[in-house]
Amino acid sequence: MAHVQKKTGRTGRRPGKTRTPEAILRSAREAFASNGYDGTSIRQIATGAGVDPALVHHHFGTKEELFLKAIEAPIQPEAMMDDIFAADVEAVPERVVRTFLGVCEGPVSGPALLGLLRGAMAHQWQAALLRELFYTQIARRLVHRLGEAVDPEEVPFRASLVSSQLFGLAMSRYALRLQPLADAPRERVIAIVAPTIRRYVLEELGTGEDDAP
Repeated sequence: MAHVQKKTGRTGRRPGKTRTPEAILRSAREAFASNGYDGTSIRQIATGAGVDPALVHHHFGTKEELFLKAIEAPIQPEAMMDDIFAADVEAVPERVVRTFLGVCEGPVSGPALLGLLRGAMAHQWQAALLRELFYTQIARRLVHRLGEAVDPEEVPFRASLVSSQLFGLAMSRYALRLQPLADAPRERVIAIVAPTIRRYVLEELGTGEDDAP
């Protein structure tokens, strides 16, 4: 009689889906909100998630990529800068506003950004993340790309001014629907806001100090 050998499957619990990426994202959001983008390291995020730093890089790549994923940012900062600097420096202020409004009004990026703005109004930690997005990933990157046109010592202040302008514009026009700004034609908004961006990035800011003796 032939012996029939029964096939036996592996015993033991079937491994579940890893939750490492979720733990890393949660740790990243907490770290970026508490310490800011510059004050956060991959090692800190890894420690908070209870994993090796190599795993953070494996799942998300660079710190910048992890930040954008953690905040669910609807933009790619470098691609945005490439669009802005596609023309000469004199055209940069107008292209900043035009490109930014394009993001705000895009069929996918627009609703995503609106969600971030509304979240920032409701939760302090989301406001902190959005602040880092506008300042480090958009405004400061923009000012750095101007290179020799900007005094290095003025980069932080100029970047904060640009960030305040873009954030205020997005909040007023799209989140709060402040009229008549909310329904103003895009070209009119560009024409009015671009000179302010020009002053912030290319012109003398002044000190506000009285030079008189």
